[in-house]
Amino acid sequence: MNAAQQALLLSMGAHLGFQAVVTVVVYPTLLEVSPADWQRRHTAHSKRIAFVVVPMYVAVISALTWSLSSMGWSPALVLAICAILLVLLTTGLVAAPLHKTLARDGPTAQLKRRLRRADAIRFSGAALACVAAIFV
Repeated sequence: MNAAQQALLLSMGAHLGFQAVVTVVVYPTLLEVSPADWQRRHTAHSKRIAFVVVPMYVAVISALTWSLSSMGWSPALVLAICAILLVLLTTGLVAAPLHKTLARDGPTAQLKRRLRRADAIRFSGAALACVAAIFV
């Protein structure tokens, strides 16, 4: 296994671990906050999570780019790229706008369901990308 493959597997594993913590711990805890405390807790969550999300996505994209530039296209790498694109698009087009709506409107049942669905898609994408990275 070369250095690019190691970086890819490490970043995908770290990303899957991060996403698992969000799915199993962070979102359930956040979505149990009382409506009276919602604004303060959601604002704190939004500020803090960015310190983890941004470096994580930079690491994943960098490792994918390094792998692609050093090894070229392979079915497993294409799958990893597609899975991460699913995660990034779901984050940018669904989860981030939902968080803005949640900040404005509060935690309605419909918004919570939509956020959980988006999170499930991101978790699935992270898992698929991690498995694909094993075979790159």
